[in-house]
Amino acid sequence: MSVTVSSIAFAIARANEAMGPLEQVLNDADAKLGDGDTGGMLARVIGKMAEVDLSGAVDPGSALSQLAKAATLATGSSLGTLFATGLLAAGREAKGREAIDAGDLSDLVATARDAMIARGGASLGDKTVLDSLDAIADAVKDARTPGQAASAAAKAAADALEAFRSRPNRIGRARMFGDQTIGIDDPGMLAIRELTAALAR
Repeated sequence: MSVTVSSIAFAIARANEAMGPLEQVLNDADAKLGDGDTGGMLARVIGKMAEVDLSGAVDPGSALSQLAKAATLATGSSLGTLFATGLLAAGREAKGREAIDAGDLSDLVATARDAMIARGGASLGDKTVLDSLDAIADAVKDARTPGQAASAAAKAAADALEAFRSRPNRIGRARMFGDQTIGIDDPGMLAIRELTAALAR
């Protein structure tokens, strides 16, 4: 089985449903480190993407590019911009493919990760969504179906959140709190864990 335009549309719809109860959870997590708006921002971004009619998309790459444009219009935050940047890069990588094999998702996630690093200036190890994406890219390499990829991604995101909880945030507003961020979940990494868990379900 492969990832198609219809499965991308389904994933966005599922993520949008998950944001209902998740929005306040992420806002509360972000309030410990920043402005307390991560949940609201993601709800806007994913909600805007869920409004996009992907039925006319010619391939998965086109679908991802359309979602990236919607995300760009919906956000004024740095994290939202990074998500849009990652989606756009993955869309370019997937352009022209009728479907995406599950095993190729690793390269697409890595492409998104690298584009986000270039845009935002963070590095792996800084305790951000980039560390979650890096773990996911590695975990889905051997996936044979989208279901296997979703399960592997959810486990990788959960493991990454757990591993980085004991480390300090090293970039963004949270870095100003230094070692006080040890033991506190990064809200972006928490969002990735919860959203991948929703897709795996």
